[in-house]
Amino acid sequence: MRAAWAVARKELLILLRYPTWTVGLLVWPVLFPAGYVFFGRALAGPAGEGLAAFEARAGTADYVGYVLLGTTLWMVLNSALWMLGSHLRQEQWRGTLEANWVSPASRFGLLAGAGAAQVLQSLTLMGVTLVELRLLYGLEMRGSLALMALLLALSVLSVVGVGLTFASLVLWVRETEAMVFLVRGLFTVFAGITFPIDVMPAWMQGLARALPLTYAVRSLRGVALAGWGWDRVRGDALAIACFGVVSLVLGVGLFRVVERMARQTGSLAQY
Repeated sequence: MRAAWAVARKELLILLRYPTWTVGLLVWPVLFPAGYVFFGRALAGPAGEGLAAFEARAGTADYVGYVLLGTTLWMVLNSALWMLGSHLRQEQWRGTLEANWVSPASRFGLLAGAGAAQVLQSLTLMGVTLVELRLLYGLEMRGSLALMALLLALSVLSVVGVGLTFASLVLWVRETEAMVFLVRGLFTVFAGITFPIDVMPAWMQGLARALPLTYAVRSLRGVALAGWGWDRVRGDALAIACFGVVSLVLGVGLFRVVERMARQTGSLAQY
C-alpha cells in the first residue's frame, strides 16, 4: 500500500507540475464529439426527417446525447490506454523502472499506484466533460443520477482492468503507439460509440458483445436518455462488473508473467 500510494502521489505531482494539461482536459471533450454531432445533424435533415429511422435503431431521437455519452466513455478508455497502459514503458524511458524493480518495494504496488492515479484522472475527466457537455451542448440527464454514477464506477473499474492488462503487454512487446491505435480503434468501431451496433453485420455484433465498453455505453445511454431503471440495466451492470473482475485478474496474471520473464532475461533495461 505504501508503494502504491508513493506511485500515485508521484503521478499526480507530475500532472500538477505541468498544468497546461488542463487545456486538453477542457478543450478535448468539447472538440472531439463535435464532428460526430454535426454529421448527425446533417443526416437528420433540416426538419429532422431522418430522426425516425435513427430512433427506430437507437431507441432515442436525441442523437446529440447519444453521441456525447459514447464519446465520453471512449475518451476515458483512450486516457487509460495512453497513461496507465504505457506506465511501465514510460518508467523505462525515464530510467527509473529498473531501479524501482530491484528495490524491496512491491512491484505490483508500483503498478497499482498508477491504477489508482488513473481512476482519479478518469473520474475528473468524466466530471469535467459532463459539465461542459451540459453547458455547451445542452446535454440533459433524464434518468437516475445514482444509477448513472454506479454504472460509471463499474465502467471505470473495467477500463482500469483493460489498462493494467495493456500495461503488462506493452512492457513485453516494448511498443506503445501501435498497440494503443489498434485497441482503441477496435473499441471505436465495435463498441457502438457513435452508432447502434445492430447496423453492423452479425459477426461484428458478436465481437461487440465481447467488449465491456459496449455494455457500458448502452446502459449509460439508456439511463441518461430514456430513463431506464435498475431492472433494464441489471444485465449490463453485471456484465460490466464481470468484465472488470476478469480484466483485473488477467492484468495481475500477465504482470506476474512479465515480472518473472524480466527477472530471467534481464530485459528491464532493454529498449
